Amino acid sequence: MIEPDDKVLVAVSGGKDSLGLWFALTQLGYEADGLYVDLGIDGDEYSARSESFAQQLSERLQRPLHIVRVAEAMGSPVPELSRWSGREPCSACGAIKRYLFNKFAVEHGYTAIATGHNLDDEAATLLSNLLRWQLGYLARQAPTLPAHDGLVKKIKPFVRFTEKQVALFTILNGIPYIEQECPFSVGAASLFYKDLLNRIEERSPGTKWAFYSQFVELIKPLLSEKVPEPELRPCLRCGMPTTAEVCVPCRMKERVQNLLSRSLLQ
Repeated sequence: MIEPDDKVLVAVSGGKDSLGLWFALTQLGYEADGLYVDLGIDGDEYSARSESFAQQLSERLQRPLHIVRVAEAMGSPVPELSRWSGREPCSACGAIKRYLFNKFAVEHGYTAIATGHNLDDEAATLLSNLLRWQLGYLARQAPTLPAHDGLVKKIKPFVRFTEKQVALFTILNGIPYIEQECPFSVGAASLFYKDLLNRIEERSPGTKWAFYSQFVELIKPLLSEKVPEPELRPCLRCGMPTTAEVCVPCRMKERVQNLLSRSLLQ
């Protein structure tokens, strides 16, 4: 996943997975830096607490923690962007985070973005995409996504470990993290799929890893041959890669700005 000359940026959220990953990479000798994206959720209380845990680990590791605030970068925090753009909160949040992670990495010379996705996350995503036969998403689900057309390489070093294993690792290493779930995650489909997979795992241990690993080894290579990578081009507004003339975050930003301007004129 990581080449000797890679400059690694860890996407940290203040939760156990991302903080545990940052700690693990530094213990393995990688000079990994952190990037925290302040979403501006829950009147800044949730985001502020998450940021404080990321700051604590940064000081302990003596590694830089970069901070990007959505309200400054996009003109409004995630809750407002979601409400004014008409997108579901998780959809808006995911698009903005992916955009800002890649944009920061490109602008600051990072060659790999590491995220704390664990086996539970990946298996739940796989199940969701399979139930809907979303071939495009399935073709791009992998522990490592190579760099291409302005997108920095993305890696998921924790894909072999369950959520419980990562939590135990984080606790044993004395890493404080935010235990509160994101306010927008209540009722999320991913939690339902995780619960289903946990029930199957209880009856048949090892199923989650077999489900995910066999997909990556046997099915994804076939999909990659049949489902071509989407053609990317520079966004006309910001220059970041997109499949359309204007990327989703820029369209969201412009829609919110237009709606706010109209409301002020009324």
